[in-house]
Amino acid sequence: MTPRTLGEGPGGPGLPLLAASAGYARWWSNFWQIWWTRAAGERAVAAARRERCAALLRHARAHSPFYRELYRGQPADLAAAESLPVATKRALMARFDDWVTDQAIRRRGVDAFLADRTHIGERYLGRYIVWKSSGSTGEPGIYLQDDAALAVYDALVAVQLAAPDLAAGCAAGLFHGGRAALIAATGDHFASVASWERVCRSAPGLAAREFSVMEPLDLLVAELNAFAPAYLASYPTMLTLLAEERAAGRLRVAPALVWSGGEFLAEPARRDLERTFGCPVLNEYGTSECMSIAFGCSAGWLHVNADWVLLEPVDADYRPTAPGATSHTVLLTNLANRIQPVIRYDLGDAVVANPEPCRCGNSLPAIRVEGRRDDVITMAAAGGRSVRLLPLALTTIVEEAADVHRFQIVHTGGAKLLLRFETADARRRQEVFADAEQALRGYLARQGVAGARIALDAHPPATDLRSGKLRQVVVEPGHSRR
Repeated sequence: MTPRTLGEGPGGPGLPLLAASAGYARWWSNFWQIWWTRAAGERAVAAARRERCAALLRHARAHSPFYRELYRGQPADLAAAESLPVATKRALMARFDDWVTDQAIRRRGVDAFLADRTHIGERYLGRYIVWKSSGSTGEPGIYLQDDAALAVYDALVAVQLAAPDLAAGCAAGLFHGGRAALIAATGDHFASVASWERVCRSAPGLAAREFSVMEPLDLLVAELNAFAPAYLASYPTMLTLLAEERAAGRLRVAPALVWSGGEFLAEPARRDLERTFGCPVLNEYGTSECMSIAFGCSAGWLHVNADWVLLEPVDADYRPTAPGATSHTVLLTNLANRIQPVIRYDLGDAVVANPEPCRCGNSLPAIRVEGRRDDVITMAAAGGRSVRLLPLALTTIVEEAADVHRFQIVHTGGAKLLLRFETADARRRQEVFADAEQALRGYLARQGVAGARIALDAHPPATDLRSGKLRQVVVEPGHSRR
């Protein structure tokens, strides 16, 4: 589920086109290593995690000036990460050049690479895939992956797809042409789009297309009908809209497998999607910091890839939270990425660890994630029809136009939107509002919404009272929410 991969914020889920993965031999070796380790049971998984963690810590200390300084005074032979200091996105990004372990990588060069969107899916310095996060937590992130890390992510997904309940869908999709469609926030170096482009570039003959969430729904439905994908990947909010279109007879695609990520997907919603599309729905949790953290099961939990990922639910003081309790945040250690070590990284997501063995029978640790729960906004359009506006489309419009990351869009009914920005500078607030308003008006016009009233709210963005997190797109109580 990438409450944020679908990269963090605008991005997308994984892609069942792994036969085209670069570094096939490495991928195949990782696949069988993961499969045999998990078949051997919990002790084998824990042993593999400990060995990889110890190796990562040694590598980070030897090659990353940031971690060498952070771990000064820690035992030289420390093999476990749980007692080490926490790293934050702000601290890592502030010292980007000291964080990376290849000193040929420089922030200035990476920024120049990212500024050119023709490079999406290409390799920085000829050897690194680069993607970025949207910065919905207030600090955009930039992440590089080498072939070794990418092969691990691909193998983790392949092991998921080899499960009996998904393997049949994958095989059926190949018999139905193998066409794959990704519907996401496109046009920038987000994790899902860059990953998609990587696979497509490595196998130009693949029947794969990406579609933008910015497109009007009726146009998107027509394009999907013409393409007839066997595999369909997008955000839960988009998949829900497409399921409604399919139930109404307007969307006529019959995918063999649906892939969901990037937002919170409730278990009842997943079951509804499976009934409507008539195929399995894979719910995946990944982020820009780690492409494949956990994957969904039939019991509604997400199972952590615990042989390659260390995930620690903690409270506001970074103390472990008990299974069954909702954490304040979660600390991520990505055991696959040696280029930008992510060790005890404050991910910002609230999770709940399953206190009981999972009913599905999988022994990997199981969690639930309090992911993105932004609202879909419904507005009146020309001809008396209604249009539904996806939150990730709206937030992408504002982020790209105004270059802001902490903001809130509030639908107060009818055609009125309030914009809230997290800045105390009145002049800056007016400037970003002007840019955001112009871009939103253009987007709404393309959706058929005319005469929208967009106002600047002097109040800062309000966090959710229940979760304490920022919801970027909110429908006020009493107004339409779909």
